[in-house]
Amino acid sequence: MSQPGTTAPAGPDSVRDEAEIRRVAGASLLGSVVEWYDFFLYGTMAALVFNSQFFPTFDPLVGTMIAFATFAAGFVTRPLGGFIFGHFGDRVGRKKMLVLTMLIMGLSTFAMGLLPTYASIGVWAPMLLLVLRMLQGIGLGGEWGGAVLLCVEHAPDNRRGWFSSWPQLGVPIGLLTSTLAVTAVTQLPEEAFQSWGWRVPFLVSIVLVAVGLVIRLKIDEPPAFKEIEEADATAALPLVEVFRKYPKVTLLAMGARVSESVTFNIYNAFLVTYTVTVLGLAASVVLDALLVASVVGFVAILVAGRLSDRFGRRPVFATGAGLALVSAVPIFALVNTENAVLITLGVVVGWGLAACIMFGPEGAMFAEVFPTRVRYSGMSAVYQIGVIPTGAVAPLIGTSLVSAWSGSVWPVAVYVMAMAAISLVSVFFLPETHRRDLRDASAYDATRAPELTGAGSPR
Repeated sequence: MSQPGTTAPAGPDSVRDEAEIRRVAGASLLGSVVEWYDFFLYGTMAALVFNSQFFPTFDPLVGTMIAFATFAAGFVTRPLGGFIFGHFGDRVGRKKMLVLTMLIMGLSTFAMGLLPTYASIGVWAPMLLLVLRMLQGIGLGGEWGGAVLLCVEHAPDNRRGWFSSWPQLGVPIGLLTSTLAVTAVTQLPEEAFQSWGWRVPFLVSIVLVAVGLVIRLKIDEPPAFKEIEEADATAALPLVEVFRKYPKVTLLAMGARVSESVTFNIYNAFLVTYTVTVLGLAASVVLDALLVASVVGFVAILVAGRLSDRFGRRPVFATGAGLALVSAVPIFALVNTENAVLITLGVVVGWGLAACIMFGPEGAMFAEVFPTRVRYSGMSAVYQIGVIPTGAVAPLIGTSLVSAWSGSVWPVAVYVMAMAAISLVSVFFLPETHRRDLRDASAYDATRAPELTGAGSPR
């Protein structure tokens, strides 16, 4: 195998190495698609079905707000999943944890498709829905960090951004497949959709889970983790070490995360509610817009990840945050025209470009600021804790602002802009990491890696 930072000869070993990283990236991508399909499916159904099937005693807007509160519960439990699976991922390996996260997420989603409604079992229906949503959050909380790490730690140094963007593709593909599934069942008569049709997308997810498990069981642990395991250099309490030794860079990375999180969830979950409940448009208008944005986002993530290998993580990520800042007001102006083409343009700019440009380099950026011994825990903490005050409540905040301002959406635009500003400031103070050697001894010996705290010039 070639040494980090060098170009491997075009021989049998390099061919095997290339095949291995592509297999790892493909396995991470498929697992990520399953996780995000499940997660996005809930957000869409919260806007279209759960307000009436599980919270029917409230008026439509209030019922939707309560449904979004259960949507937020999935985000609240994501840090718990990140802590649990990050701890054991740093202690015993990435691969084992990813098998468990897929099982938890997939079975929870499948069970949602079997849930009795409020009309059948009363208050137990929303309670069971809440429990399953929380389990979804635990599964996703552990999934993201591990899936990205498999790619980052297997990839050549000069292509970490490219290969770590592959599992990030699970977001637009997950959104695309979940939206296609919802679009298909919404073609049913309304009575059929409300009674049984909405269950179908939840139930079919079990097929994706089965395929994903088979593929994921065949991949190996990353070389970087094997090295610290052989050197007996694993951390006893990885999360404690993260906050004790790397508090500055952890908080800055959390700050960088907020714009991507809010932008994703405002232009995904909230916009469905706003266009359907406030503007009175057919659900197909925004769902079609999200389909187009998913295709654009697929390309944007790959391009952004590759560009971050060449120009650095910070400038590429900042481009996405800057676009989120300047586009918020124009996007909602386009949405308020109630014109399907203009709404699609707005969603493509906000979701398919601004958010996805941030999403492309994000995995590598958050992984590279931590040493191997605490990397799973560190990046999971950044990604999952940072989402609670932002993405977790973004649809709920957006709906609340519209309700408080008598149907006006402009306060939501200000909210999106404020989060983008926070991210831009945070990224400015983060160290650049795209040239770091993650398998250098100092990268997994925390006592010999002072530069990873953010002090000093990046390597």
